[in-house]
Amino acid sequence: MTREQIYQEIEQTMGLVPSMFKSVPNATLELEWQLFKATQLNESAIPNKYRELIGLAIASVTKCRYCAYFHTQIAKLAGATDAEIEDAIHFAKATAGWSAYINGLQIDFDQFKSEIDQSVAYVKKQMG
Repeated sequence: MTREQIYQEIEQTMGLVPSMFKSVPNATLELEWQLFKATQLNESAIPNKYRELIGLAIASVTKCRYCAYFHTQIAKLAGATDAEIEDAIHFAKATAGWSAYINGLQIDFDQFKSEIDQSVAYVKKQMG
């Protein structure tokens, strides 16, 4: 596809051609657009609302304001509530915090795995 054809497809999909696509070189524009559609727009095994909440959680941890804005808006478009958005961000904060803590302390990984496996087995048993 030519750059103009790709732009036409982007505009038909998004209503405009965002500047982020305009900055992509000719050699990779079609590939980047196809990848963007596949990962950001197309249906997958994870419903779009939940994928966007995951994207927002990642953006929160990586501190990317562009991604945070994008994923917040698309999550809302997919039906996410303010409470779901806050919960995704809070979950990301908690996960990043525990990751920093146990990695920094260099907790024994084999022991960690064993403890998690024991805990999961216990919870499964309690669930019946």
